[in-house]
Amino acid sequence: MLLENYRPRSRLVTKVTQVLKPRFPIIDAHNHLGEPFGGGWDHKPLSQLLDLLDEAGVRVYVDLDGGWGEDILNTHLDYFKARAPERFRVFGGVDWSRWPELGNRFPDWAASRVRAQKERGADGLKIWKLLGLQVHDHEGKLVKVDDPRLDPIWDTASELGLPVLIHVADPVAFFDPVDETNERWEELHQHPDWVFTSPPYPPFSEILEAFYRLVKGHPRTIFIGAHVGCYAENLTWVGKMLDDCPNYYVDIAARLGELGRQPYSARRFFIKYQDRILFGSDMGPDLEVYRIYYRFLETDDEYFNYNPGDIPLQGRWFIYGVYLPDEVLAKIYYQNAQEVLGIEKLP
Repeated sequence: MLLENYRPRSRLVTKVTQVLKPRFPIIDAHNHLGEPFGGGWDHKPLSQLLDLLDEAGVRVYVDLDGGWGEDILNTHLDYFKARAPERFRVFGGVDWSRWPELGNRFPDWAASRVRAQKERGADGLKIWKLLGLQVHDHEGKLVKVDDPRLDPIWDTASELGLPVLIHVADPVAFFDPVDETNERWEELHQHPDWVFTSPPYPPFSEILEAFYRLVKGHPRTIFIGAHVGCYAENLTWVGKMLDDCPNYYVDIAARLGELGRQPYSARRFFIKYQDRILFGSDMGPDLEVYRIYYRFLETDDEYFNYNPGDIPLQGRWFIYGVYLPDEVLAKIYYQNAQEVLGIEKLP
């Protein structure tokens, strides 16, 4: 039998709690509505999407797809936010491909586009992992996350009151050699474009240290570290960055696999930093996925799959619930995002 055909079934008998509705309303602060993440909801009836969100208990949905381009931003602003403004927030982004053409004028041009996106209706700025891994300047040099030439972008976001949700690195295993010791071997063989070993890419630690310097160096700009600050494998490191940077928040999108396999540390982390953590799933408006998140956050269930399907998508392990207190749940589910996004009242 090939390992890829191995489908072990746990014989452990544990409690199973169905959480069909969250204990508090939800602001999903990290998600998508276009292809491939959200399943192309910009081509489906809006009423169908709203019905699904209502069933999931999601009051406000943050769509990050505007970060893929201003054409997508404008389409999503028109299709979602303009038609249900109380239910959707849409983030814009930066078109890094213009740097070789614009040269030294690029940072000011990018800042001007942020201003234009805000005027168009954007609610924040999404920076993807291209920065630090693949963005090159007009001289062909790799641009570091904390490159001071980018200051006009961060300063403009601060001036306009736009939070910057930033994803600068993937799981640590994506930067390790893809050999028999890599805990994400199967996932990386399915997605070889997710491999960022050094060389040619910078080491993971170098990217994270540059990210720390960026956030620390711009205290008036609100930064949200996507995916538990891009380092869910090391909550001590993430906690230190939260301690050192009062302008910094993290979301939990697409990291149940990491958080749920360290339930004691994760629970302590949630409680200690309860004012700085935002809910997000990153898996599109998927009812089953939402209910797995609710089960993880609200129950003390043991050893359950964190993804739909037979085999967890991000590693062959199961997770444990962290049964957070109600006052912590309320902050993570909606209160923190409400403050960061400036939402005065939930719909």
